[in-house]
Amino acid sequence: MTNAPSRLSLDSTALVSNWRALATLSGSAACGAAIKADGYGLGAVEVAKRLADAGCRDFFVATWAEVAPLTALGVQVSVFHGVREEDMALAGEGYARPVLNTQGQVARWKQRNGGPCDVMVDTGMNRLGVSVDDVMAGLLDGLQVETLMSHLACADDDHAMNERQRASFAGLAERIAARRMSLANSAGIALGASYAFDLTRPGLALYGGIPRPEFAGVIRQVVTPEAQILQRRRVPAGASIGYNATFTTPTDLEVAILNLGYADGYFRGFSSRGSALSMDVRLPVLGRVSMDLVAIDVSALPALTEGDWVALDYALPPAAAASGMSQYELLTGLGNRYQRRWQ
Repeated sequence: MTNAPSRLSLDSTALVSNWRALATLSGSAACGAAIKADGYGLGAVEVAKRLADAGCRDFFVATWAEVAPLTALGVQVSVFHGVREEDMALAGEGYARPVLNTQGQVARWKQRNGGPCDVMVDTGMNRLGVSVDDVMAGLLDGLQVETLMSHLACADDDHAMNERQRASFAGLAERIAARRMSLANSAGIALGASYAFDLTRPGLALYGGIPRPEFAGVIRQVVTPEAQILQRRRVPAGASIGYNATFTTPTDLEVAILNLGYADGYFRGFSSRGSALSMDVRLPVLGRVSMDLVAIDVSALPALTEGDWVALDYALPPAAAASGMSQYELLTGLGNRYQRRWQ
């Protein structure tokens, strides 16, 4: 979108640096990239282009609707949600592999002679995946399994379930003739070499998220929302700003109204808690974030005026703490009204 009053400043160098750091931490395992939810809000095609150029060979999306924009790139894509009957025609074109999750999906793929596939095994998360018992009983016999995978439920924490899931997954190696095994997401990579298996699948950390303290100082911020000042106004002491009059000015303030709001993914949790930045000066959010507008205190910068741009303070861990949203929500909630500008 050109000439939009809000934009995302996207750092190509940081994105690639994050993938390379995660690849190094993955040891001998290949390092893929989860680009579902439109590349976690940044733009899946542009993310995939940059990571493919850096050497990434395995990409993961959630649904078949996310496959079509990627077909022209010629990259290997796996679809986490498997294959419904409605997906079979597209799956048969060979642009992507399904990650089979249920007995029904396995049966459907076998009946159609579907060819290479991936399979998700549930090792304790009780979300998607066929059961370990079904796998041991031969459910996957006859399938050409490229990647056997499972998903860690508690990798963000030092939880006993991590080792239980790892051991359960490792126990399948002799039963299934899969070409590769994959368990670790971003946080799982930090748990150590025994979690890497043959392929890791980072998502959040690629985009600047810090799911575990081991990544502090290693993972770089990728996305910074920026917004244009729509109006600058002087608000006298004792006046309220925004819906429900939740903020009252303690003194006369210079206030700028920004062209973004919760419809753009700048959530209401930032109300009187978030901030913008200009010339290294912090500009606090004043009052409620509304659908399309945010008020900030610009008293410290008398030269800022209508039409100028400011950046939002969006380093993910502190932004998550300020807003009460997860780092994942802060990324994937970024709306489609932003112009996305890669640098």
